[in-house]
Amino acid sequence: MSAVTSTPAAALPERTELRVVRALAAKELRDALRDRWLWLYGASFAVVATGITSLAVSDAENVGFEGFGRTAASLVALAQLVVPLMGLTIGARSVAGQRERGTLAFLLSHPVNATEVYLGIYLGNMAALLVAVAGGFGVAGLVAFLRDAAVDGVDLLTITALAWLLSVAMVGAGMFVSVFARRSSTAMGLALVLWLGFVLLGNLGLMGTSVATRVGDATLFFAAVANPVEAFRLSTITVLGGSLDVLGPVGTYAVDRFGDGVRIVTVAALLVWAVLPPAIGALVFRRSPDR
Repeated sequence: MSAVTSTPAAALPERTELRVVRALAAKELRDALRDRWLWLYGASFAVVATGITSLAVSDAENVGFEGFGRTAASLVALAQLVVPLMGLTIGARSVAGQRERGTLAFLLSHPVNATEVYLGIYLGNMAALLVAVAGGFGVAGLVAFLRDAAVDGVDLLTITALAWLLSVAMVGAGMFVSVFARRSSTAMGLALVLWLGFVLLGNLGLMGTSVATRVGDATLFFAAVANPVEAFRLSTITVLGGSLDVLGPVGTYAVDRFGDGVRIVTVAALLVWAVLPPAIGALVFRRSPDR
């Protein structure tokens, strides 16, 4: 009996094989594209983004091409709310949902290891979110183009790329939560708590903290960069050539301290969020005795 139970573990490959990860990622992508929640998120995001860019049509008659500044700010504000919610909830449902349905145990019964399964799920969700985010902004850009709206295509592509990077960071955080949850409903609840935390600890939260605690500008800036949602907002401001003066003394500190390199700091923070949570989640998942 012991020899039988030890056979699957012994059959597991000791190192990660890219072909296995690609196959699992492709399967996860197909499953995600059949998920009604992904389409609901994507459709809702596309409708609101299209409405925002359509408003630029009327603005263009009065303020010309520069009117996209307000449109870009509105799109960034929309992405700050919707994209993290998409990434966190989709990531949270991934591992916990498959564990609850028994799919995870079925995958692990094959000659694959835990790291390959985790990476496959992560990469598949990354690709699915790329479809949702690019589709939402793409529809908005197409409508703006057909209606001759004052929309800068390069700026729109930049916001799309940064929004997708934010979604990647959030799906990693959602999967990290999902590793510890036995049920998808529990993982979803934790993901919503995280989403509220990231949003509330954004610009308004930092402003309130600065007033209540009188912490230094350096501390506030690094606290902002440590929040992926705020790092996304700061990245869009700096990459699109905006001024950090809107942040007051904190923005002045960032410019004085890093100069033009401040955009590297903010984008690097997003990259860290895109890599660190899934890496830790994969390690925990691999060492978990009960998956």
